[in-house]
Amino acid sequence: MALVGKKFPNLSVNAMNDMGDTFKVNVLEEAVNNKKKVVLFWYPKDFTFVCPTELHAFQSALGEFEKRNTLVIGASCDTAEVHFAWLSTAKDNGGIEGVTYPLLADSNRNLASTLGILDITNEQYNEETGVVTVEGDNVTYRATYIIDEEGTVQHESINNMPLGRNVNEYLRIIDALTHVQEKGEVCPANWEEGKQAMQANAKGTAEYLKAHLN
Repeated sequence: MALVGKKFPNLSVNAMNDMGDTFKVNVLEEAVNNKKKVVLFWYPKDFTFVCPTELHAFQSALGEFEKRNTLVIGASCDTAEVHFAWLSTAKDNGGIEGVTYPLLADSNRNLASTLGILDITNEQYNEETGVVTVEGDNVTYRATYIIDEEGTVQHESINNMPLGRNVNEYLRIIDALTHVQEKGEVCPANWEEGKQAMQANAKGTAEYLKAHLN
């Protein structure tokens, strides 16, 4: 079920930071109470392969997100303790030491289940034994959400496990969202900050296409 245009689920989840502190994070409240945008990105597992490259990439871009009044939050279904172990592991050992944004520890999968992003297929119930079995690892795909200052989801995307994200694309989307909010214009294909946007009407479309596609 698509969440774009809807409020992000109002759920509190355990989280861990680089100081070893466990605390609760409610993504909806983080956006609304702080009047900030939020990028929430889910990854499958701690201590894996593509995942640390993404976490370090978001960390490297953290200053750019902060310039855009945007919070970055990572998330997986690992426990807070495993997060801290990974945060305490050096890069040259496959760790994420140096990551400073919070990591949700959705180990009970309440939020991931609500979002519908778990790798679960072919659920079966055995009436004789009462056992439910599923295929898949019951961990999340690489799902990404951009939530605005009102707590409304403006972007969601899901990559399969082997496909790492391009962090610059989320900066571009945030720039586009901010432009729409501030200018009342809409952003055409391949728009980037500083490029021409367009009015959301037939005349605006015609003028833009004449200027850029001839």
